[in-house]
Amino acid sequence: MSSCNILDILSDKKVLYAEDEEGIRTNVVDILELFFEKVVAVGDGKEVMDEMMLSSYDMLIFDICMPHMDGLEAIRRIRQKDKKIPIIILSAHTEQDYLWRAVELKITRYLTKPYDKQTFLKALEMAALEIVGDNLNITLKSGCIYNYSQKVVCHGVENIKLSKNESRFLEYLIKRANQSVTFDDIYDYIWEFDIPSKEAIKSLVKEVRKKIGSECIKNVYGIGYMLEL
Repeated sequence: MSSCNILDILSDKKVLYAEDEEGIRTNVVDILELFFEKVVAVGDGKEVMDEMMLSSYDMLIFDICMPHMDGLEAIRRIRQKDKKIPIIILSAHTEQDYLWRAVELKITRYLTKPYDKQTFLKALEMAALEIVGDNLNITLKSGCIYNYSQKVVCHGVENIKLSKNESRFLEYLIKRANQSVTFDDIYDYIWEFDIPSKEAIKSLVKEVRKKIGSECIKNVYGIGYMLEL
């Protein structure tokens, strides 16, 4: 399994990055944009919380020392609602107090500044694998296999490529397998502020069903959809 393949998991993902030093923020954003579909960068803890209220993210990367609210306090509040989102901390702090607080908050990696690019990429790989439960392939109810890094559905020797919206939608359903996902959940995760019609969602579902098998995605009347595994 190559590093390149692992980081390809992130090609349809969104990351929120918080760092108050503009020069560092610019450099890290340049790296993140190589791998993520969307990178949102903010400069303080209050902006972090505002963004988390407005949008859905797949990964968080935070500094600790920021104005208005430090990174660990922001993460503590986020963890009250989301126990699973992968979080990487980039910090100059090496004190035991910070390290123990980070452990308690279930941080994926804690990197101390200065760190090199390879160390940072390894942390991204760990977080990417955490998103997919450390498994690049998942077998669906139809018997086909979905590959998270290549964004393809494998039917025997045939590989069918998914668009970014299709892969993002399917992975969202996989993450919540055997649970109802509402239309509003799908709006927020796929389209953010550009709210489409229900017909747009139905069209997306129809295309994904064609590729993975119609039996995989169940209609939940008046609510939305469910992926059965």
